[in-house]
Amino acid sequence: MALTLPIVALGVVFTGLVSTPIPASESASGSETDPGAPIDNPLQGQTFYVDPESLAAKAAAASAATDQSGSDSTVAPSAQTEVLDKLAATPAAIWLVPERYPTETVAATVTATLDAAAASGQTPVFVVYGVPNRDCGNLSSGGLTAAEYPLWAAQIAGAFADRSAIVILEPDALALATQCGNVDERIAQIKGAVDTFSSTQAVVYLDGGHSTWLPATQMADLLNRAGIAETRGFATNVSNYNSTVKERAYGEKLSSLTGGSHYVIDTGRNGKGSNGEWCNPSGRALGVAPTVVTDAGHLDAELWVKPPGESDGTCNGGPAAGTWWPESALELADNAGW
Repeated sequence: MALTLPIVALGVVFTGLVSTPIPASESASGSETDPGAPIDNPLQGQTFYVDPESLAAKAAAASAATDQSGSDSTVAPSAQTEVLDKLAATPAAIWLVPERYPTETVAATVTATLDAAAASGQTPVFVVYGVPNRDCGNLSSGGLTAAEYPLWAAQIAGAFADRSAIVILEPDALALATQCGNVDERIAQIKGAVDTFSSTQAVVYLDGGHSTWLPATQMADLLNRAGIAETRGFATNVSNYNSTVKERAYGEKLSSLTGGSHYVIDTGRNGKGSNGEWCNPSGRALGVAPTVVTDAGHLDAELWVKPPGESDGTCNGGPAAGTWWPESALELADNAGW
């Protein structure tokens, strides 16, 4: 398998991370507003949802409990607990996968999350990840049948209705189809999901691969055929490590080929850019914390789509995809200067 293959690493355990953005060093993409430029960004003024059930939050709670064990009085949190608390307090997406959230229960899960987010004045970011033959049998394989998928997507859309949410639709699905040999079938499936979500108020971004995968012209053709004109735009670098500088250049090129569509970049683990590996590479760092971008460009936001600390798969010493890996979480934070 080529080291640049951008498989999204997931398992059956997915939760979102959480909270108001924590200051982080700015990337070259910038997030300052040009006071003289008009702003066309539906995310402006929003903060992203804090999920108290994220894997990072659970790890932080467990670490704090260990700090207190054997003590008769409250003790100061350890350095590890402080880092995990900070990580758990940073917004990241909630992954909806049918293995954990089947058709019968996914609407209730989404509704509960939307209720909690509304109560806190925040907007949740969801990743919809259940397309048939997901990941083409690789580390995040799974998904629904062709008959089941539209029903599952409809349950999610029904929960959204007119409520505020951000959706990243099917990471890797279009780009990977070129390697799986099911391009036409996959485009029809994604187009169907786009049609389903178009009746909601959710801000939808199709997955647009990343800067070191398909050429922008090829990716744009897939996006256009899948109905990107009916969405806000696309997401890049999901579960990958490429620098924001490279991703923004790619994003602007892709935007120009898709009718000026807007995009978001996954910055969760791109603080030091990529070393050419996609699966648990060493020496990487957390990227800029989630923030809305209002500089009059096509970039809407930098988001943590893949929650840092969750493994990419059984490679480079990591556990199964989607499993919490504390060593990775702490290394990413340390390399980011946390």
